[in-house]
Amino acid sequence: MVTTKEALQRFEETAAYYLQELDQFSLDQLKQTPSDNGWSIGQMFQHLINSALYMQLRNVDQCLVQAQELQGDSVEKTEAGAAIFAQGSFPPIRVQVPPSPEYTPKQPENKEQLIEGLHTVIRRMKEIEPALAEASRQNTVPHPRFGGLSAEEWFLLVEMHYRHHLLQLGRLKQELISETA
Repeated sequence: MVTTKEALQRFEETAAYYLQELDQFSLDQLKQTPSDNGWSIGQMFQHLINSALYMQLRNVDQCLVQAQELQGDSVEKTEAGAAIFAQGSFPPIRVQVPPSPEYTPKQPENKEQLIEGLHTVIRRMKEIEPALAEASRQNTVPHPRFGGLSAEEWFLLVEMHYRHHLLQLGRLKQELISETA
């Protein structure tokens, strides 16, 4: 398994790539939904930012608090969870979730919102990484599909998730290019 320092470095490289990619899109392009009614590029960015800040990193914090209180419960990882951590990445497949108010990200208000959001995630990842060395693997918070994940695993999940969505970004960019050609 990759170390948290290596994951942080890979995450920073991926996040820098996302920031660089943002430069080439207008707000209208960021809000343009694909022909299959999937998410726009802007919604994908919103998803990455929100899932990191309000799910993954929040659960890292929860695992760390449990460690300090010595009350952590250990929940087993599911077969799917064990598989992605053994592989070090999500499978290179498209995951589609039916549109819903709870899950479908809102369109961005402006590019600055996305840039600031990505910088906030980068900052939080850098702040959290040093504390992971002290985190107990026994303290877990359950993921809806992957089962109980430790602070370190939730942290690694952020990097894997950002890397996984590079495929979606490539697909969405290709669709934008073909529509303007």
